[in-house]
Amino acid sequence: MAEKIELKIDGMHCGACATGIQMLTSQMDGVAFAFVDYDGKKGVFEFDPQKVTQENIIKAIAELGYTAS
Repeated sequence: MAEKIELKIDGMHCGACATGIQMLTSQMDGVAFAFVDYDGKKGVFEFDPQKVTQENIIKAIAELGYTAS
C-alpha cells in the first residue's frame, strides 16, 4: 500500500529549484507521485514503502542541497 507524506523544504530560491527536486524524486524507484510547491516551500510525495522510504526521499533532496523535514 502506498504512503503519502508532505515535507517542508528549505533552501529553494526559485521555481527551477522546485522543478529539479520534483524531477529527481519522481524518478526514484518506488515513488509514484511527486509535487514540489516553491511558493508553499513544501513537497508532497506518494511512494511504495517496500521500495523506498521517507528517509531515502529526504536524503535525495539533501544531496541536491536542500533541507526536507
